[in-house]
Amino acid sequence: MSSRHCLVTGANRGLGLAFVRGLLARGDRVVAACRHPGRATELNRLAGLHPGRLHVLPLDVTLARSRDELARELALVLDGAGLDLLLNNAGVLRGGERFGQVAEADLEQSLRTNAIGPFLLVQALAPLLADGRAVVANLSSEIGSIAGRHEFRTPSYAIGKAAQNMGTVLLARALAGRGIRVVALHPGWVHTDMGGPAAPLDPDEAATALLRVIDRLGPDDSGRFLDGQGRTLPW
Repeated sequence: MSSRHCLVTGANRGLGLAFVRGLLARGDRVVAACRHPGRATELNRLAGLHPGRLHVLPLDVTLARSRDELARELALVLDGAGLDLLLNNAGVLRGGERFGQVAEADLEQSLRTNAIGPFLLVQALAPLLADGRAVVANLSSEIGSIAGRHEFRTPSYAIGKAAQNMGTVLLARALAGRGIRVVALHPGWVHTDMGGPAAPLDPDEAATALLRVIDRLGPDDSGRFLDGQGRTLPW
């Protein structure tokens, strides 16, 4: 699909920024949301290179007033057009956690950023999603797979992503009647600030693979958990 209207959260760096670059290269219109647009040097540079096709807007996905303000601003940007693609990419990971020392604050932050915020953002933006064609893609992780956990690792992130996966399934059911597809996507281990320098995947490579998966989604794919090759992952 060409000339889609797309929204990417957590768009100022890493995988989010790679999604913005990839969507612009395809000719899409993009709204890039991040917490501090004034500090998003690369996004603002891209906005200058793509006037009218890239808008940079503020969003702290954990705050209700920020989600509501984005919904208002997005309606103005769309100007009556429906939103074709929502990429819920914003996330947080607390590394180095050890059993017996997991902090309540880290668990709460993960749930708010990785699960609660994206769920409520979809709820807030639901009136703007295009019936019959919109896709909501929640950037998840295999670490959130309950069936796939065989060791104690990054518990706050794992719990947050597992909760996000349930949100994906529930949103798929809630929006099914409007023909809107909702999926959870695992990008792989990506070389970003979150993934770390040892990660083998380049962000642009990972974003390109996931955009191909999104392009191939059919009605029966809504509510699935998929990797960058379109394979189903266990919950």
